[in-house]
Amino acid sequence: MSAESYYSRIIDGKFLAQQIEDEVRSGVKELKNSHGVIPGLATILVGGDPASKMYVHLKHKACERVGIRAEDYLLPAEASQEDLFSLIDSLNRDINVHAILLQLPLPKHISPQAAMEAITSTKDADGFHPYNMGKLMIGNEGLVPCTPHGVIRVLEEYNVSVKGKNVVIIGHSNVVGKPMAAMFLNRNATVSVCHVFTDNLKKYTLGADILVVAAGVKYLIKADMVKEGVVIFDVGITKEENGVYGDVDFENVIKKASLLTPVPGGVGPITIAMLMKHVLMCAGK
Repeated sequence: MSAESYYSRIIDGKFLAQQIEDEVRSGVKELKNSHGVIPGLATILVGGDPASKMYVHLKHKACERVGIRAEDYLLPAEASQEDLFSLIDSLNRDINVHAILLQLPLPKHISPQAAMEAITSTKDADGFHPYNMGKLMIGNEGLVPCTPHGVIRVLEEYNVSVKGKNVVIIGHSNVVGKPMAAMFLNRNATVSVCHVFTDNLKKYTLGADILVVAAGVKYLIKADMVKEGVVIFDVGITKEENGVYGDVDFENVIKKASLLTPVPGGVGPITIAMLMKHVLMCAGK
């Protein structure tokens, strides 16, 4: 494979994220000039998980780049569910906070689903509230989970048709798999959702025109598991001492894929950029 062909198959998540951030930056300026409103995001972190701290930091840096005002709230790991709900309630009522992001995972004694439901649906930057999920299921997409929203944006940018395509999603989480399936169904794709209990995974992946992998298993997808010309989104991430890896055996699979997201530098930056877009949506309601 020539170098030109190799690089043309890589989805540049960083470049597209910059493009989305440019759009948000313009929207923030317009909202400020027309209504005197500066979008505000409140992030909540419970405990001191290093990875979660890093993710919150990256989101705050993105806020700085686009002109969104960010507030950070840190609760100790031993904070009660009632403590968290009290904070969420105060942020729900704060007119200067337009969007709320609760960083996951939470300590085991706090129900993530109950916590997400405590955030008012119009400030639900992550799109996890049952009301927003319900709207997604009936095809009324508004605030939807950021990663699936980002995947759809990439397909639009690269002019990849979804209608009638065979789409395979590996992983059925509420964060990626389920909402991703709904968004593809809303665009008239034929969707299969696979997971840890799926027998003969290869049987499904070989038929995929579009493959979204969110299993968190290093190199789960090998070259012999996909067909020529497949479009692949690698959402998984595995961290080891010598580096960060995705769910796809990148160097071998890229020889067959027409488009493939790298790890890192693929879906991650786009997800954060879509979060910025959601904050603007919340502020512009």
